[in-house]
Amino acid sequence: MKRVGLLVVVIACGSAAPPVHLSDEWPAKCGNYEAITTQWTRKGVLRGQYQEVLELAATFKSPEWRCAHAELEADHRGLTGAARDQQLAQAQADQKGAYEIELMITTWDRRENDLDKGTRSVWHVVLVDEKGNEVKPTEIVRDKRPAFTVRAEFPGLGDFAVPYIARFSHETAVLGPNVRAVRLRMSSERGGVEVEWKAP
Repeated sequence: MKRVGLLVVVIACGSAAPPVHLSDEWPAKCGNYEAITTQWTRKGVLRGQYQEVLELAATFKSPEWRCAHAELEADHRGLTGAARDQQLAQAQADQKGAYEIELMITTWDRRENDLDKGTRSVWHVVLVDEKGNEVKPTEIVRDKRPAFTVRAEFPGLGDFAVPYIARFSHETAVLGPNVRAVRLRMSSERGGVEVEWKAP
């Protein structure tokens, strides 16, 4: 019998995903880091015939997220005045580079947790803009920091998850003033999972 892959979208916390502003502009004011991270994190699950195949948590490092993160880091470092301004300015400059998404992946078979293998990975990862165009990552690298450090930054990291950083070229306008939605899709021979960020 031919196996049919299932496309499953599971919203974080079991409730409707919060809308987010999909602008590429730096926010006038940085928000609360914990709240912003929750707003920009999406979760999805791919289930096979007998067990869970993949669990995904993805946090989009939007300008809003970068601003909140930079301010939190400045607080932790006790930065004030010019040093604090420099910290925020660097984060603003960073957001003009590649789009980044923190991917936290749990697989039933650990051998399938191989996103850092590039084209040799069993998974195909793309961003999908609102016109349906696929944007391939320029690279996916493993976040090799200690798990407790990553989890402090990204609470979506599960106990058995492996964190990765996926980067996508800024040449394709994934975010912008008129963008209403952007999706992240992961697929393999066993099926696919997709999560979505939508504007209000």
